Amino acid sequence: MLADGSAAPSGPGTTAQPGAGSAAQPGDATTARPGVAVPGDGSAAVPGDGAAVAVPAARQPQVDPAASGTAGELAGVAQRAAEALLTPTAPARLGDVVPAPERVTPDPAADFTLTPDAVIRVSADPAALAVGERLAALLRPATGHPLPVTDATAPQPAGGIALVLDGDAGLGPEGYRLSVTPHGVRITADTATGLHHGVQTLRQLLPATVESPTPVRQRWVLPGGEILDRPRYAYRSAMLDVSRHFFGVADVLRVVDHLARYKLNHLHLHLTDDQGWRIAVDSWPRLATVGGATQVGGGPGGHYTKGDYRRIVAYAAERGITVVPEIDLPGHTHAALTAYGELSPDRIAPPPYTGTEVGFSYVDPASGRTYEFVADVLGEIAALTPGRFLHIGGDEAFKVKGAAYTGFVERVQRIVAGVGRTVVGWHQIAPAAHVDGRVLQWWGTDGDDAVTAEAVRRGARLILSPANHAYLDMKYAPDTPIGHDWAGLVDVRRAYDWDPATHLNGVPAEAVLGVEAPLWTESVTTLTEAEFMLFPRLPAIAELGWSARATHDWAGFRQRLAGHGERWSTAGIAYHRCPTVPWPGPCGRVPLPRSAGSTDRSA
Repeated sequence: MLADGSAAPSGPGTTAQPGAGSAAQPGDATTARPGVAVPGDGSAAVPGDGAAVAVPAARQPQVDPAASGTAGELAGVAQRAAEALLTPTAPARLGDVVPAPERVTPDPAADFTLTPDAVIRVSADPAALAVGERLAALLRPATGHPLPVTDATAPQPAGGIALVLDGDAGLGPEGYRLSVTPHGVRITADTATGLHHGVQTLRQLLPATVESPTPVRQRWVLPGGEILDRPRYAYRSAMLDVSRHFFGVADVLRVVDHLARYKLNHLHLHLTDDQGWRIAVDSWPRLATVGGATQVGGGPGGHYTKGDYRRIVAYAAERGITVVPEIDLPGHTHAALTAYGELSPDRIAPPPYTGTEVGFSYVDPASGRTYEFVADVLGEIAALTPGRFLHIGGDEAFKVKGAAYTGFVERVQRIVAGVGRTVVGWHQIAPAAHVDGRVLQWWGTDGDDAVTAEAVRRGARLILSPANHAYLDMKYAPDTPIGHDWAGLVDVRRAYDWDPATHLNGVPAEAVLGVEAPLWTESVTTLTEAEFMLFPRLPAIAELGWSARATHDWAGFRQRLAGHGERWSTAGIAYHRCPTVPWPGPCGRVPLPRSAGSTDRSA
């Protein structure tokens, strides 16, 4: 039921809920919920809602029937003339991009209009061609242009778009150079990943209606000038907790698209916890079938087959994103114990857990069988995951203390190294002995952490996820009906106003590998709710990770961010219209909690 007592939306165009078995794909329209800013929530209408833009008869293009040329050529002339007569759309400013680029050089005299006969020309490289095809797929629905993709030895815009791999560009593995002239758009990069990031910038330079799933008749103008862009940090990530509430493959792929839009390059999947085990393991099959059978509130849960997981990994990799799987150990293991009681200290399998308390479960750190389990699971996950990181959790293991805890972590770290991966763990693993490449993910709320600082002095590097700035399950404001407030309220300004390089006392800037925005899902049950918590804070964290410190400015960021509201609405992305950002159009309502009993709210 909605806030006004009416039935929730259903039928064609609504997003399937987790476990519903829907074949919805990334980019499908999202169900409108009360207070979530999506098309049809009462905000001002935007172009791209399916309505055609009429051209008055007095302004209809006049074509001379006697002109030379084929019928197709004449049709092309007529189409271009019609496009020219449409009410011009003021192009976005070159500096309106999120995350902020390293260097922007506008040229107001060099705007370019994408026309129906434009071609996307790409360096003759399979990965670059794939980027070109994805660009065409992004632009075709709204523009209605065919945008054929072709390869060339030396691609030139020639009135279209050129994606050029240039090994001498010196832009690094993710940097790009984007140039807009009256003759077309040229994106140059050292790698296909760099081209991908340049494509995301190009997307933001087009009118917001480019996000429409149906054709919109207007001029597709890009502002002239040049952008040079490279990331500040090598690791820029978001985490999706699929254990507390399960999210199907299509939902995860849509989250991948959101990360790609803002140039994040890692997706941390929290795959196991007390409420659910979400990945199939051949050597321990009941982990998924028994351990994955429920979720918070007692829903049906679910798990990913190996094929599902490979699909997520491949889809992310095509978009420059590395999946980081987490198997949480030695605590947060109730679902594993339900499946295999032999791992429990008392060797008794407990019943499934659907609440939200933490810190009560653990695998037996004194049992050899526990380490066989860990080696089997991490070995299979490593074989499925081409990325170099394996996350072993390590937090809130309140019942495994002192030497038993550090001994367990040190042994598991060696197992990770043995399968050729780099270990990542929450910062609670800091007291354990260092292994080469070890990464700690810090989620504290106080910048004084002597134990973590000492681990850094011993060689550890850090991913920063301060809960009072980066945890996306925190409420925006006291009346936000979804989320928690144990780390404080995190509005978009709080998510933006901190510097990873100086946040943790005693830690040098060079020890910071990057940033991550975790979304825990104890109270988040649907994709729409997940998007509401991601946006607009995800772009804020993305800018901290990508953009040079000198570009960070709240006043400027809030203005740039405001222009993305129309893009999200047009794309069917739910978001929170926080009052500190000057969004265009009226505010929508706030979503209400789910019906009583849908989740355990005792925690």
